[in-house]
Amino acid sequence: MATIEERVAYLEGQVSEHTQTLIDRRFGEFEDRLELRFDRLEDKMSRHFTWLVGIQVTTLVAIVGALLARS
Repeated sequence: MATIEERVAYLEGQVSEHTQTLIDRRFGEFEDRLELRFDRLEDKMSRHFTWLVGIQVTTLVAIVGALLARS
Protein backbone atom coordinates (compact mmCIF):
# COMPACT_ATOMS: atom_id res chain seq x y z
CA MET A 1 0.00 0.00 0.00
CA ALA A 2 1.25 3.47 -0.92
CA THR A 3 2.13 5.97 1.74
CA ILE A 4 0.45 9.32 2.12
CA GLU A 5 3.48 11.10 0.65
CA GLU A 6 3.40 8.90 -2.46
CA ARG A 7 -0.33 9.48 -2.91
CA VAL A 8 0.05 13.24 -2.49
CA ALA A 9 2.97 13.28 -4.94
CA TYR A 10 0.89 11.33 -7.46
CA LEU A 11 -2.05 13.71 -7.07
CA GLU A 12 0.23 16.73 -7.40
CA GLY A 13 1.57 15.28 -10.63
CA GLN A 14 -1.94 14.73 -11.96
CA VAL A 15 -3.01 18.25 -11.05
CA SER A 16 0.13 19.64 -12.64
CA GLU A 17 -0.58 17.75 -15.88
CA HIS A 18 -4.20 18.94 -15.97
CA THR A 19 -3.13 22.51 -15.26
CA GLN A 20 -0.55 22.41 -18.05
CA THR A 21 -3.14 20.98 -20.46
CA LEU A 22 -5.60 23.75 -19.63
CA ILE A 23 -2.91 26.42 -20.02
CA ASP A 24 -1.87 25.00 -23.38
CA ARG A 25 -5.47 24.98 -24.61
CA ARG A 26 -6.14 28.50 -23.40
CA PHE A 27 -2.91 29.76 -24.94
CA GLY A 28 -3.75 28.00 -28.20
CA GLU A 29 -7.20 29.61 -28.28
CA PHE A 30 -5.69 33.02 -27.50
CA GLU A 31 -3.09 32.55 -30.20
CA ASP A 32 -5.79 31.64 -32.74
CA ARG A 33 -7.88 34.69 -31.86
CA LEU A 34 -4.83 36.94 -32.05
CA GLU A 35 -3.88 35.54 -35.45
CA LEU A 36 -7.43 36.13 -36.72
CA ARG A 37 -7.35 39.74 -35.52
CA PHE A 38 -4.01 40.35 -37.22
CA ASP A 39 -5.34 38.84 -40.44
CA ARG A 40 -8.37 41.15 -40.32
CA LEU A 41 -6.16 44.14 -39.59
CA GLU A 42 -3.89 43.24 -42.49
CA ASP A 43 -6.90 43.04 -44.85
CA LYS A 44 -8.21 46.39 -43.63
CA MET A 45 -4.82 48.07 -44.05
CA SER A 46 -4.54 46.63 -47.55
CA ARG A 47 -7.93 48.10 -48.51
CA HIS A 48 -7.00 51.47 -47.06
CA PHE A 49 -3.67 51.45 -48.91
CA THR A 50 -5.47 50.69 -52.18
CA TRP A 51 -7.82 53.62 -51.61
CA LEU A 52 -4.93 55.91 -50.72
CA VAL A 53 -3.01 55.05 -53.88
CA GLY A 54 -6.16 55.46 -55.97
CA ILE A 55 -6.80 58.92 -54.55
CA GLN A 56 -3.19 59.96 -55.15
CA VAL A 57 -3.24 58.76 -58.75
CA THR A 58 -6.55 60.53 -59.37
CA THR A 59 -5.17 63.76 -57.91
CA LEU A 60 -2.04 63.48 -60.04
CA VAL A 61 -4.10 62.94 -63.20
CA ALA A 62 -6.30 65.92 -62.33
CA ILE A 63 -3.28 68.19 -61.75
CA VAL A 64 -1.56 67.09 -64.96
CA GLY A 65 -4.82 67.54 -66.86
CA ALA A 66 -5.27 71.05 -65.46
CA LEU A 67 -1.69 71.99 -66.36
CA LEU A 68 -2.05 70.63 -69.89
CA ALA A 69 -5.38 72.41 -70.38
CA ARG A 70 -3.78 75.68 -69.31
CA SER A 71 -1.01 75.43 -71.89
